Amino acid sequence: MTTAIYTHADCQRHEMGDWHPETPTRLQAIEDQLISSRIDQFLDRRDAPLADPADLERIHSAAAVDRIREHSHALGLSGEAYYSIDGDTLLNQHSWQAALRAAGAAVAATDAVLAGELDNAFCSVRPPGHHATPDKAMGFCLFNNVAIAARHAMDVHGLERVAVVDFDVHHGNGTEDAFAHDARVLMVSFFQHPFYPFSGDAPTEGHIVNVPVPAFTDGNAVRRLVTEKWLPALHAHRPQMIFISAGFDAHREDDMGQMGLVEADYAWMTRQIMQVAKEHARGRIVSCLEGGYNLSALGRSVVAHLKVLADLE
Repeated sequence: MTTAIYTHADCQRHEMGDWHPETPTRLQAIEDQLISSRIDQFLDRRDAPLADPADLERIHSAAAVDRIREHSHALGLSGEAYYSIDGDTLLNQHSWQAALRAAGAAVAATDAVLAGELDNAFCSVRPPGHHATPDKAMGFCLFNNVAIAARHAMDVHGLERVAVVDFDVHHGNGTEDAFAHDARVLMVSFFQHPFYPFSGDAPTEGHIVNVPVPAFTDGNAVRRLVTEKWLPALHAHRPQMIFISAGFDAHREDDMGQMGLVEADYAWMTRQIMQVAKEHARGRIVSCLEGGYNLSALGRSVVAHLKVLADLE
């Protein structure tokens, strides 16, 4: 199998202050674990290109795109360190470039997988994306990388059915907002509830499969819900490509949430997703980093995820 990892140094130039958990060291922790696990040599390394703003506007309003661009550029001119979008989402002068790289990675990976150059890909990028709604950046997220890539697959490549699988500890409210009325996109997720962003428990259309779970839910419970809730919906939808919002903050060592997953659970979920992709989507998967804030647990979990994607177990 050919599995690529997309990343770029620009993604580490976006930062929101020393206090902030969504830190550039997250990507370095992943790199360190890839090297120490010795799987780095088996991955196709690719630089994340810059997304075209038109790619962003397949999901986001022009005003939402302009806001990030203009405030990021203004910081470079003013010498001020940060612009606050909300209490926990900030820009620095490099944020626009980093956000273009993050979205560009997802789009480029989609192109390469659909062209048959790659079996699948993982985008080791930041800022993350799944909280960014069509009109608003929030929750550490500037642009919704997975949603942008999924819409690109449909609008540019003509796919009729795709799926988004979100296993972050937080509900992917931005992704749901983007596709709430688009039945071409099946979204399946679990997330700790009640918890930020305090959404995902309302009735939805049938192509949105939200599974809220209480704090302290462990891997065995998650495996049951994947088997009982996700897999029947995925097989019924028959996606032609699968996108993963790969958040690793449901790990039991991650203080951002209160769930109890471990690396073996992420590997197991990845195997289930790959089996669905093999049956319906010619194996085509693009996975994008979302959360994960305990650096050691994050790196180890990404390695477990990539070992399955690259058939290195």
